[in-house]
Amino acid sequence: MDRFECLACGQLDTRDFYSPLCPACGEPLFVVPAPRPGGRRIREERALALERFADFLPLERLDPALSLGEGSTPLVRLGRLGRRLGLDGLFAKNEAQNPTASFKDRGTAVAVQKAAAFGAGRIGTVSTGNMAASTAAYGARAGLQTFVLLKEGTSPAGLLGAGVYKPHLVAVRGDYGAVFEASLAIGRRLGIPFMNSIDPYRLEGYKLTAFEIFLQLGRRAPDAVVVPLSSGGHLLGLMRGFADLEREGLIATFPQIVGVQAEPCSPLVRAFERGLPRWERIDAGPTRAHAIANPAPPGGNAVLRLIRERDGLLAAVSDEDMFEAQAELAAGEGLFCQPESATTLAAVKKLAAAGRLRLGGGGTVLVLTGQGLKTMHLLDPARVAIQRLDLGGLEEGLARLCRPRAS
Repeated sequence: MDRFECLACGQLDTRDFYSPLCPACGEPLFVVPAPRPGGRRIREERALALERFADFLPLERLDPALSLGEGSTPLVRLGRLGRRLGLDGLFAKNEAQNPTASFKDRGTAVAVQKAAAFGAGRIGTVSTGNMAASTAAYGARAGLQTFVLLKEGTSPAGLLGAGVYKPHLVAVRGDYGAVFEASLAIGRRLGIPFMNSIDPYRLEGYKLTAFEIFLQLGRRAPDAVVVPLSSGGHLLGLMRGFADLEREGLIATFPQIVGVQAEPCSPLVRAFERGLPRWERIDAGPTRAHAIANPAPPGGNAVLRLIRERDGLLAAVSDEDMFEAQAELAAGEGLFCQPESATTLAAVKKLAAAGRLRLGGGGTVLVLTGQGLKTMHLLDPARVAIQRLDLGGLEEGLARLCRPRAS
């Protein structure tokens, strides 16, 4: 039987299966690592990521048939951008290589394993995009009746990306935070475990990104890990992963964790910069960083606590800088990510210039959370240069365009 803890209240004797929140204070719950005589071992020879890191997961029994091959995403050295920024070891952890093209698959994979183990016949989630597609895909894989509550106004791409798996898609008019809360109460009454952004089992899946970075860097921790920040679940999971490695004596130093928000909607950055222990709801301004525009992040207070305890940072970047970074990653390194993912590069440029980024020879890792093809509607066609040539003048025109490629 899994045990749980709240960072504010300590360990709980019992937990409501239908709620990820502490019943006393409403903060996120985390799975307490179970004692394992002899320590935990990484089984590098295993093909599936869940099997490779099974010792670190709360899975009494793992069903490989429920997997879609999540994890094992590449860590790509960004040599050209690194040289330009004066960062010798700049890397991108390309989470777009997951089955539904985002990091969400790691958390969904673990959450669905637990739902199946508990005998749940249905699952649900509240999402504005990536998590909708991920939950729908894994629900289809497991043969579970799946409910996806989408914010009214979700892009056609988001609707189609989830709808292709044939879940029950429900567009809900109302504030995201209110829909999140309502889903938990309704789910309890109807027997639908809603595996939302800060579900404790979903957070367990996000730990695997930290484990893979550790292995891919030669069994060491990087100096810094930079990740987009919305509800807080992804960042919290990454931090729990590095804490697991530290607890097992596999890393000597904890990396600087940097969470990045969009400037017009950055309640956690504002609270962090003012030294507040809790975030305050803000009137968010317009931003095109829809996936991280969360004015009421349910895991926000836990993020503030852990970031301060671990000497991490929270930073905000503008939409302009975000899209510029997206273009640099694509044209400079061949990585086309969602604009929200590119906030990581925008933040690194800003923090490195200000001398706030930890640089110690261990490298800086940008976590690119999703595939750019999902957000083609946000691209400005005017940014794409097209050369128009007649067939008769094609060779001459191409000759004019030929030039040595910059290194």
